[in-house]
Amino acid sequence: MTRLVLLRHGQTDWNVERRFQGQTDIGLNDVGRAQAAAAAPHVARERPDLIVSSPLGRALSTADHVAAQTGQEIVTDPRLVEINVGTWAGLTADEMQRRDPDFSRTSRSGGDFRRSATGETADEVGLRMRMALLDIACRFEGGTVLVVSHGLAIRMGVGYLMGWGYEQTCQLGIMGNCGWSVLDHHPDRGWRLEAYNRQAPAVPAT
Repeated sequence: MTRLVLLRHGQTDWNVERRFQGQTDIGLNDVGRAQAAAAAPHVARERPDLIVSSPLGRALSTADHVAAQTGQEIVTDPRLVEINVGTWAGLTADEMQRRDPDFSRTSRSGGDFRRSATGETADEVGLRMRMALLDIACRFEGGTVLVVSHGLAIRMGVGYLMGWGYEQTCQLGIMGNCGWSVLDHHPDRGWRLEAYNRQAPAVPAT
């Protein structure tokens, strides 16, 4: 059996301010560091053979807390970054509404949409995350890999790895900061979602 443990990074100031963060390299705040420290021993109990992280600082800092518990080396994979929000980076939903009155209608429609003219769609993120996770699982078949990534990226990656489409994947809840999900691959049964958005008891609410 191959196991993937997908851990979201801890809280940042932009998470608190509800700003579009995307691939902007925003670091953890004090709460985020506390969340990572609280989640680390729980995730370390999965005994990962390897830690693969998004190269963005908030993910790497979260991965460092687990690596301190396990002694594992951290490898980065650029395919694990968050959705690219292009020119929306740093803006709040209220600011977007003032700039583009159609924004609220588009975001409430339930359909996928491109995050600015230079950004990605959720479907595109799901496809790249699926390829990244399949590649990681293939290279470490029979092992356990901790993958440290981002909220939307993990959500879409879980759904697309399970073979779901965009609409079905959106039925999954939003991943909390330092929440983790567990996916197992059985040679005779394929992928199974064993856990979604687990939280360490001491992790502050987000």
